[in-house]
Amino acid sequence: MTKRNIAVVVGGDSSEYVVSMNSGANVMKSIDREHFTPWMVKMRNGVWEVIDGETKIANVDKSDFSFSVDGKKIQLEYAYIIIHGSPGENGILQGYFDLIGIPYSSSDTESSALTFNKFYCNNFLRTSGIEMARSFHLVKGDDYDIDVILSELGLPIFVKPNAGGSSFGITKVKTADELKPAIEKAFEEDDEVLVDEFISGTEFTCGLVKIGEKKLVFPATEIIPRNEFFNYESKYVAGMAEEITPARISEEAMLEIQALSSQIYDLCGCNGIVRIDFIRHEGRFYFLEVNTIPGMTGTSFIPQQVEAMELDLKELLTEIIEEGINKAKV
Repeated sequence: MTKRNIAVVVGGDSSEYVVSMNSGANVMKSIDREHFTPWMVKMRNGVWEVIDGETKIANVDKSDFSFSVDGKKIQLEYAYIIIHGSPGENGILQGYFDLIGIPYSSSDTESSALTFNKFYCNNFLRTSGIEMARSFHLVKGDDYDIDVILSELGLPIFVKPNAGGSSFGITKVKTADELKPAIEKAFEEDDEVLVDEFISGTEFTCGLVKIGEKKLVFPATEIIPRNEFFNYESKYVAGMAEEITPARISEEAMLEIQALSSQIYDLCGCNGIVRIDFIRHEGRFYFLEVNTIPGMTGTSFIPQQVEAMELDLKELLTEIIEEGINKAKV
């Protein structure tokens, strides 16, 4: 059997670079070497290179997504994208692969662009009756009225970059004096900012993937941060959050969050493994955001949920990759 050369694409230009590198290492470890020959491709500041650990193997030819070793050209036939943030999660990289005809693991250009822009995604999902917090959308350079925001949303409130992940630039604002500095902090991450109404409750996250006719909605995870909210430290520092998979909710509530996740997946036109976050308040699930390139480190939610569903991550990745390659042949 001829093994296909596939790329595990990592890096990116956002604050989530380190998270992407760690996710990519776990994906590389989980690729079935009997079916595929995986190569790690790092993209950073316009430089694309094949790497092995800290060692550079070759530059990637961007004209056809290939590289050469010892005079031999190796054509990469598939891309497992694990770049969190730009250019992997906002549709830019997907557009490149579409242009050159390389199949990939994630949602397509349009879906990625929609879900990455929280303001657009929120407004789109509201039209389908998805419940979520009220918010203000701010654009860098435009005037905004602190008093109007506070009168509409009250305190506390959350301020976050409109596009981004891993909780970079997010602040829970408790007093009026904290709001402007929080907005300025968020503008350091993005040119657009959301100021969200605070909804008290417990946070949950639910991963899923649809492969052909197969729908796999994983058991949701209940998140109990040691900090006031699920910030970067809570996500990536051991012991700073309790993550319970499956979540300690009734079977009825589990089916509800899974059905809601599946609905949002379809509404946004998602593909590949996706994770959707919620806050549960007084028994109702309120939408937070869609993650089309969720973390895949050894301790990330998706590997936890895959294990809780008694699935094998290696087999699951094989199914995803083979479906992408086979669809590209049609």
